[in-house]
Amino acid sequence: MKTTDFAQYVTDFLGQYLPSECGLSQNTVKTYSLTFTLLLRYMQQVEKIKPERLTIADITKQRIIDFLQWMEKYRGCCITTRNARLGALHSFFKYLQYRDVKGLFTWQEILSVKYKKHQKPAMAYLSTEAVTLVLQQPDLHSRIGLRDFVLLGLLYDSAARVQELIDMTPSDLRFGDTTTVTIKGKGSKVRTVPLSEKQVRNLRIYLDRNNLLDKARLTLPLFPNPQGNRMTRMAVLNIVKKYAGMARKSNPTLIPDDTGCHSFRHSKAMHMLEADIHLVYIRDFLGHSSVDTTEVYARASEKKKQEALAKLNPNIIVEGKTSWQKDKNLMEYLKNLQNKY
Repeated sequence: MKTTDFAQYVTDFLGQYLPSECGLSQNTVKTYSLTFTLLLRYMQQVEKIKPERLTIADITKQRIIDFLQWMEKYRGCCITTRNARLGALHSFFKYLQYRDVKGLFTWQEILSVKYKKHQKPAMAYLSTEAVTLVLQQPDLHSRIGLRDFVLLGLLYDSAARVQELIDMTPSDLRFGDTTTVTIKGKGSKVRTVPLSEKQVRNLRIYLDRNNLLDKARLTLPLFPNPQGNRMTRMAVLNIVKKYAGMARKSNPTLIPDDTGCHSFRHSKAMHMLEADIHLVYIRDFLGHSSVDTTEVYARASEKKKQEALAKLNPNIIVEGKTSWQKDKNLMEYLKNLQNKY
């Protein structure tokens, strides 16, 4: 069977354009490819067009809109995921503008599909007490417990994204007066961050017990799965959820229900901010391309807001009694109303 133009373009987009021309990482390409897997599934299940027969001409603005609605309604995707899938499709049709100019009008129609507005959830981060409580949960007498303890500590101490942690090898560590870890981040960016003395001691114990400083093992995963391969994101998330759940039983009010891998990264950034570390340094530590991205932590820091408000003169606002406050019958009525509800 002859290959369709859709198959040819998607193969070139994912195999050549994104990694070679745009320099996107393998993980980003995988995320983009998932969008096309879902699109093919939608086209077959709903539009009754088999993947091997799907052509570029079959892709229209209305079908893209229907595909996005299908993801939300039947797959239960949140708006953030929906917008991420649309972003991948926008990239593809921007690419098509220079590969197939005959369909330029159609491509621009699809590019006009809007991202859906939604209220961003509050940033999930842990207090210093909460991080400590989570780190107290693993059983350090077991091999897996020690691995999980060091993994969670490094996830916080380095503020690494989960994929960055998964990709770490023993060779990324540099021991010295200041021990650092080299992190390979988004867009093939590399950053080097210092580690705390306690985390370094924990790492040394873990490395020694697992013989990970042996020359033959320096390029192996720093935190391997039972088969010796890299962990999956889900495996790391399960570790975080496991110990967060254990900590929550000990102190339900301290550990949010939505604690996940990224919570440790957010927590490190917030704690650095609350320690009066400059945003530019936090930006470099997190690997952000712009300080504008890092400013989200300054906006989210309730502690900083409270400290700033505490500096205001409390005598500026005076307490005054209005006429209704002087009315004892009305005051009694309002108090009774509050007690009732």
